[in-house]
Amino acid sequence: MRKALFNDDELWSAVCKDDEMAFRQLFDRYWVRLYNTANNYLKDRETSEEVVHDVFLNIWNRRQELEINSFPNFLLTATRYQVYNRMRAAKPPVVYIADDIEMTASFDSNLAESKISEQELHQELLGYIGQLPKRCLEIFYMSRFDHLSNQEIATNLGISKRTVENQITAALKHLRDALKYAPLVLVCILLS
Repeated sequence: MRKALFNDDELWSAVCKDDEMAFRQLFDRYWVRLYNTANNYLKDRETSEEVVHDVFLNIWNRRQELEINSFPNFLLTATRYQVYNRMRAAKPPVVYIADDIEMTASFDSNLAESKISEQELHQELLGYIGQLPKRCLEIFYMSRFDHLSNQEIATNLGISKRTVENQITAALKHLRDALKYAPLVLVCILLS
């Protein structure tokens, strides 16, 4: 190989003609950058090294058929693809067959976690409801917990139906603002 081949395009062109020295120059030029990219995701030195070596091995094996316009972009994309495949392969399968005891224990555990989360959210909701003005709180409780209609609340309290509607609207606005980061489904269930 001639010494004049320094840019990526010239080196890649030489690699396509089976020039191992040009390939070695590209390897040396990009190895650290690709390793750092892989290691940022994988947090494992050995696996990151394997990823980079797999990328370069694949490039060498496919050098006759690959068309690379931007060598750095191609390498970065190939590295991320390899990292993604490793991460996906490392995840345990989502669905698996287990015996009845294990499935029951797992279901009970998930049910308990869900129940605790629901109770925590309910307590948080009650705390925010407690911040409402006294009359607004009373109307909201009658509406959401006693399941009374707006007309029934108005009749019980001796106020207009419109006042009841305004107080419920104010309470819901307060709760929406307070719970804007809570899981949407649970908020919808609790506020409906």
